[in-house]
Amino acid sequence: MSKKEKLFFLPAVMLSTCLILSQNSFSDSSASKESFLPPNQLQNPINSMSAKSGITEKQFNEVIDEVEAVYAPIVAAHGGALVFNRLWNDPTVNSDAEQVNGQWIINSYGGLARDKHMTQDGFALVACHEMGHHLGGAPKYGGGDNWASDEGEADYFSTSKCLHRVFADSGSAQFTRFWGNKDSIFVRKACAKSYPNNQGEISICVREAMAGLSVSGLLAELTRDHKPLHFYTPDTHIVAQTNDNHPAAQCRLDTYFQGALCNKSYLIDMSNTDPAVGACVLSQGYTSGMRPLCWYKPSPDELPRSIHVANVSSALKANAMSFLKSPSLWKGR
Repeated sequence: MSKKEKLFFLPAVMLSTCLILSQNSFSDSSASKESFLPPNQLQNPINSMSAKSGITEKQFNEVIDEVEAVYAPIVAAHGGALVFNRLWNDPTVNSDAEQVNGQWIINSYGGLARDKHMTQDGFALVACHEMGHHLGGAPKYGGGDNWASDEGEADYFSTSKCLHRVFADSGSAQFTRFWGNKDSIFVRKACAKSYPNNQGEISICVREAMAGLSVSGLLAELTRDHKPLHFYTPDTHIVAQTNDNHPAAQCRLDTYFQGALCNKSYLIDMSNTDPAVGACVLSQGYTSGMRPLCWYKPSPDELPRSIHVANVSSALKANAMSFLKSPSLWKGR
């Protein structure tokens, strides 16, 4: 090869390499993975001390069996094939979802299941979060072209739709759960307002919210957020635009809570284009169960923002103050 040919060959190779990298970077978004937790280096091997807490391999499989039984037919109706990869031996402290060649995949790692904060209800919420990436609808990553619902929407779907189906099924009746603390009193009162005179729905609502609280300790530890997380101390941050990424720990707990409080039928599917379909929004007359403003910005035609801030923020503050002043709280009843 002559010197002149070499000079031509090198830029050509570099250009070809750049094109390949560019094609890989903008390849079909179905090849991406969306996870329950932000990327992290946490490891929880089977033989570690922390492996003695969390849930067992049997309980791990029981949860997946239940979610798979409920959602495999639903995914099939949407043209996909649900695949759970049961990676009990994998120490990864996370869970993720992907779509590949028509398979709607959820990768469930034993490292997360063995975390000290995890209960079966909490692990069901994690599986439902991943299902939310597949079926949660709008808002989606990148404004709508991606296959995956964004993180906040996956959280909202987990309690507004998925856990409702799972907890309504008798197969989940014996799941281990976090019975909670003073928060459960506050939650039960709020659930009773959303589902008046319906003890079955109230119980599911409370159980969904407490499943969120059971994983919130891990969320706070991972983000090094040392502030106590409670249902009555909502995140007051208001985003200028919808945040597609993982919200702060308190914001995620707020989202689980509001999803549980949304009393729009869980049988109504979310829309891939209209966030108001299937969800609770004030423009449709709902006063609770809306996506929190700490990660979600409503569209102008869905809800005047000033009304949302005035009504929701003041109501949350009033409920929190009323709860904290309640004599029964401090008497342990």
